[in-house]
Amino acid sequence: MRLILFLISLWASLNLSIPVAFSQEDPGLVEARRRMVERDLKGRDIRDPKVLEILGRVPRHLFVEPSLKAKAYADHPLPIGEGQTISQPYIVALMTQILKVQPGERVLEIGTGSGYQAAVLAELTDQVYTVEIVESLTRQAARRLKDLGYGSVRVKYGDGYFGWEEAAPFDAIIVTCAANHIPPPLIKQLKEGGRLILPLGSTTYFQTLTLLTKQMGKTDIQHLTGVAFVPMTGEVQKK
Repeated sequence: MRLILFLISLWASLNLSIPVAFSQEDPGLVEARRRMVERDLKGRDIRDPKVLEILGRVPRHLFVEPSLKAKAYADHPLPIGEGQTISQPYIVALMTQILKVQPGERVLEIGTGSGYQAAVLAELTDQVYTVEIVESLTRQAARRLKDLGYGSVRVKYGDGYFGWEEAAPFDAIIVTCAANHIPPPLIKQLKEGGRLILPLGSTTYFQTLTLLTKQMGKTDIQHLTGVAFVPMTGEVQKK
């Protein structure tokens, strides 16, 4: 037991993900995660092998309340407090697959929430920045990410509408809350050739998952599929 705890501590100090072999997971949760990948991800249109491998490894049950652990691998959102949710696994996988994040790329997430999406991104690159407007969730996510070995993720309390100017430009930006327009600061902070994905449209019902690519200083926009996210709050509500 002491050896296992030491190895976990060592792994976390090196800012690496905790290996499943040392995480003492409930076999039932491991099997539930495997079924989630096979049925809800592979069974639909998630084909990127790296995304499938990551979703099959990151312990989503540690990003939800203990009382909801048994539901952690069901393919639907779950409440995380403060009126916010952790996105369903399929949507996390889909948005990650579309972004095509490469090692070494700088990625900004708007809407840290529980920290689950940030952890998934941190498995792809060591330059993940994430902004959360709810202070209590910011603190919880920062602590959780650090405890789970994702110490390289930078977590900031603030209004995601304004992005993270000091860390810009970004190769990719992912917005995990709905907005009725694309915040101009985020477009400005995107690199040439960069990608931005967000749920765009009504902030009270359904939105369209939208991919923006910056090309030659202009923006190419693709509308992909219908989604339902909690609304972005803060500055966006004044526009």
